[in-house]
Amino acid sequence: MQLTPHTPAPAFTLKNAQGQSVSLKDFLGKVVVLYFYPKDNTPGCTIEAQDFTKLKSAFQAKDAVILGVSPDDAKSHCHFIESEKLGIELLSDPNLEVLKAYGAYGTKNMYGKEIEGVIRSTFVIDKEGKIAHALYNVQAKGHAQRVLSLL
Repeated sequence: MQLTPHTPAPAFTLKNAQGQSVSLKDFLGKVVVLYFYPKDNTPGCTIEAQDFTKLKSAFQAKDAVILGVSPDDAKSHCHFIESEKLGIELLSDPNLEVLKAYGAYGTKNMYGKEIEGVIRSTFVIDKEGKIAHALYNVQAKGHAQRVLSLL
């Protein structure tokens, strides 16, 4: 099920790379850019994370925080952050609960085959906790800039 604008964003609490709990409610009063990606240290996911990192100050200027979510664990996130010098927060969803709540996990087409997996998706959540933009099946390259232009 895909989310639509003006609906409440599903609440969540996930662990970050340091093992600390991060909840959506922690960011009420800020714009949240919540993006879901398949796997740490893969080409497309690296491009996307690097682009969000490069534009972090531009997002902050618009009172927005960036949160990346994948099924990878904290150890994987730590390695990804260190190896790519990322400046954004990455959260772990190993049970796929948040991915599924946002419609970012399901059947997708990969190299002509249908598989179950993470659907690269991004959500802009407004200061009141409602979905402002729901973007599904996004392309990694240039995506961060496209999201910034929506704010």
